[in-house]
Amino acid sequence: MNLIVQIPRGIILPESVLLSDWFAVLASFVAINTVLYLVLGLAKLLPVIRIRSARGRERRSETRNIDPEASV
Repeated sequence: MNLIVQIPRGIILPESVLLSDWFAVLASFVAINTVLYLVLGLAKLLPVIRIRSARGRERRSETRNIDPEASV
């Protein structure tokens, strides 16, 4: 028994649905959402940008090394 139905490829919705206003709004939302997640995903791949400030390693007056005789 062969139960495969022949459906033309690429035709899922009728043309009246594809040209309606609500479908255009939905397609716009999906496009913006896709671009947003693409940017967020690429931002996670980039290294963290750290701004140097006066409150860094340079402000320590004593060493935090295990060796107390190590230089600051």
